[in-house]
Amino acid sequence: MFTKKNYISLFIIFLLSYNSYSQKEGWLTGFPDVFEKSIKENKPIMANFTGSDWCGWCIRLDKAVFQTEEFKKWAKENVILLELDFPRRKKLEPNLEATNNELQNIFQVRGFPTVWIFSVTKTEDDKFSINANLSNPFQKMGYMGSAKDFISKADYIIEKMNEIY
Repeated sequence: MFTKKNYISLFIIFLLSYNSYSQKEGWLTGFPDVFEKSIKENKPIMANFTGSDWCGWCIRLDKAVFQTEEFKKWAKENVILLELDFPRRKKLEPNLEATNNELQNIFQVRGFPTVWIFSVTKTEDDKFSINANLSNPFQKMGYMGSAKDFISKADYIIEKMNEIY
């Protein structure tokens, strides 16, 4: 039987797990703020399409790459991080969920994890244009087991993007 103390403890555990779940260091979810920041800082966007609370490979990628100091340092210097989450146990705000779904459709994401690196430009009518080759997605990555391999592939993509765009 639960006592008042048990309920308070469970509530505190829930709050701590919710905050750690929703607050990943360096990753942004706001749109179009991420696009504005990318333009302002002249950095490409690294979009992580993830099922953070159910996808085993997403969880492995997060631990093996995204949580490492090597990746965090590299990301801070080279990209704007965008998390596009598709959780099963947590309900997203309707606007965030709609934005994530829209970007999932634009980038034709069919499986998780999928990581896209792309740039954006702002048009004269204050709309954003995504610079990505969707027909030949060389800017797309998936699971990699080490930060070193992941960063190497990302650097290659960014170098090629700079040649094209």
